[in-house]
Amino acid sequence: MKVLIADKLSEQTVTALKNIGMEVTVNPDLKAEDLPSAVDDADILVLRSTRVMGKTIESAKNLSLIIRAGAGVNTIDIASANARGIYVSNCPGKNTDAVAELAIGLLVAADRKIADATADLRNSLWKKKEYGKARGLKGRTLGIIGFGAIGKAVARHAQGLDMKVAVWSKSLTAAMAEEYEVTHLPDLGSLAQQSDAISVHVAYNKETHHLVNRSFFDSVKDGAIFINTSRGEVVDTSALKEAIKTKKLRVGLDVFENEPAGGEGKFADKELAQMITATPHIGASTDQASEAIADEVVRIVKAFQETGVPLNTVNIRARSSATQSLVVRHYNRVGVLAGVLDKLRNNGINVEEMTNIIFETSRAACCTLLLDAAPSSQILDQMSKDENIIEVALKALA
Repeated sequence: MKVLIADKLSEQTVTALKNIGMEVTVNPDLKAEDLPSAVDDADILVLRSTRVMGKTIESAKNLSLIIRAGAGVNTIDIASANARGIYVSNCPGKNTDAVAELAIGLLVAADRKIADATADLRNSLWKKKEYGKARGLKGRTLGIIGFGAIGKAVARHAQGLDMKVAVWSKSLTAAMAEEYEVTHLPDLGSLAQQSDAISVHVAYNKETHHLVNRSFFDSVKDGAIFINTSRGEVVDTSALKEAIKTKKLRVGLDVFENEPAGGEGKFADKELAQMITATPHIGASTDQASEAIADEVVRIVKAFQETGVPLNTVNIRARSSATQSLVVRHYNRVGVLAGVLDKLRNNGINVEEMTNIIFETSRAACCTLLLDAAPSSQILDQMSKDENIIEVALKALA
């Protein structure tokens, strides 16, 4: 299979993929608009931040798998991938430590105004009096929005700084809160009101678009610290700017709305940059994270090579629409299943899912077919009379 890597990845990724028989092309300078022609006859596309538009997917005649070498997949046109039957996989959890470390770094930097102090020193300005005014983090409450792997890691690091941790998350239970020694808050407003610092760690989707909005910032304490290392679109930027001005928030951002794609570009929101401590979406960019992601990319490709199904797919339907389960125990001979499928097709019955398991000695097998309708008793009788079929069983699904 041919693999196109359209971003900078660890060299060990290329070596490992070649070692399992992949034909690898590396072109880290590709931009989104270049991909439609570059993807050509690639079977697998691997990328980090480069956007995959519908045009790219439509142009790729052999593409069967897109791997996001990271966690979020909001840069990939998944609807177009679904329409073409192309798997989309990601590498969740592999950049957890890197992002958590940066979140804590931005937290400390915002509290101590490290970026501003550095800028003044580089301009020969010694302002010890001004920058000696920090509240400090020990004993303060850090509110965490979202409690997945990164949120948990940030909580652990914050507790190491002797901070108290409060959490709002749809997935957090009372038992989990007790296990991780955090306070479970019922809503975002409560978290805003009770936190001295806030760190955002939710995935971006329709539900989380501008989750942190004007209403949220209205409830935030004056002088609080606000950190976002998740996705820029989770935060309403105009509301954030207003809160910085009116509430004197100290802000640390690694992500932005409408940020440039790829490794280089022009950052348009100079006004915001001058108000905050910031980094250009580098949360996952450590050697440790890169190596972990490289290993996971290879693991996904290897599974796809061996089974036809990649790991960590994000676009497979969670629940089948099938209404019937047809189990066919049969002798492992050529054409047996073809005959079964022909009978179903001739009667307008669609196979939603299909699994065929071969027993030891390879004499017999068991095939399970999930169907969108029930075959008639006549069809089942025809199947049962086939000398190559041992048993046919139909069951309605709940």
